[in-house]
Amino acid sequence: MTSFVNSRRVRGSRTGRPIMALLDLLGRRMSLRILWELSRADEPLTFRALQAAAGTNPTVLNQRVKELRAAGLVTRDESGYRLSQDGAELTALLLPLHAWAESQVRRSNRRPA
Repeated sequence: MTSFVNSRRVRGSRTGRPIMALLDLLGRRMSLRILWELSRADEPLTFRALQAAAGTNPTVLNQRVKELRAAGLVTRDESGYRLSQDGAELTALLLPLHAWAESQVRRSNRRPA
């Protein structure tokens, strides 16, 4: 089901550990943006709506959605794309990281030059 749980090697990792595979997936162009847009949506998004929200081209979106679906993070039904339970759990785990990054920006803006 979830491709990053498999122990196959990924870019930048000799071990194929699940965390490395997950970071590889999330580091691909538009992956985090797609997860972010789906996490903010009140209802499933069609391909075109997701494309508009993410601000990307259809080729990149199609590839990333395929990868995120294969990883079990995104699902699709007749009404569109949404986060799976695992995808929602992952985005909830990423929110504190987002808050930390924002605090670092604020902190660096207050430092004297």
